[in-house]
Amino acid sequence: MEQNAELGDFLRSRRARLSPGDAGLSRGGGVRRVPGLRREEVAHLAGMSTDYYTRLEQGRHPNVSETVLDAVARALRLDDDERGHLFDLARPSTTRARRRRPERVQRVRPEVHQMLDLLNGVSPAFVANHRQDVLAANQLARALLTDWDALPYRERNFARYVLLDPDARELYLNWDEVAEIVVADLRLEAGRHPDDARLNELIGEAVVKMPEFSSWWDSHRVARCVYGTQRFQHPVVGEFTLHHETLAFPADPGQTVCVYTAEPGSASAQALALLASWSAPEAQRSDGTSPAPRIGDS
Repeated sequence: MEQNAELGDFLRSRRARLSPGDAGLSRGGGVRRVPGLRREEVAHLAGMSTDYYTRLEQGRHPNVSETVLDAVARALRLDDDERGHLFDLARPSTTRARRRRPERVQRVRPEVHQMLDLLNGVSPAFVANHRQDVLAANQLARALLTDWDALPYRERNFARYVLLDPDARELYLNWDEVAEIVVADLRLEAGRHPDDARLNELIGEAVVKMPEFSSWWDSHRVARCVYGTQRFQHPVVGEFTLHHETLAFPADPGQTVCVYTAEPGSASAQALALLASWSAPEAQRSDGTSPAPRIGDS
């Protein structure tokens, strides 16, 4: 029942964002009582009866064909992430059956650790799972973001850091953009993993502790944190901009690596190189501090 309610909420949010003009329909006469498309308009665009679509939106179709879901996705102009989310919500029993096995402890292969070490002097990089638990990170990533190893095990999560750590709001100059895409990624994974207790716990904690979370969550935006540009105000090296790419490991399902890079020859590249020098193990004093200066220090 809960999953059916999620399906209805998602479909209503997607048709509310489309105007008749967006869908190639005339507005017609009279006052429109709902934002976006009406149910009958979505049904027309999808080639089905209004009654059938209404029952689908109400979660009263337990066995929906792929053909029907594809038609609805086209009518609502869903992107690939949204289409996948629609399938997950419309087929919760299938989704749960795929993930009924107890989750194994995820381990990062030695070869991946070696890759992170090789990137250390050039690019911050970390490995995460579907709920954004940080499984491994190189020294430069810990210097850029936070020292994951120093956190309690259950708090080593990128989404939790961005959404709930006050330092993240200071670090990201475009924090709102970063936080919104993190929430969209959590919403996507919640549809794929509805019975993930730790994921649901993280979402519940964000609802309670983060004022903006509920409005972003209720928008039903779904998207993957796969690439983008992030602007930082770092306490050691100042302001700079990095691009990030998230890549999947085919041999390790559910694991991805996020790698940050700076434009070659730019001021951001110089700042990143300084951060790498500052965070290098050989630069650390015996008391754990670094002698490297900040940008602007004389």
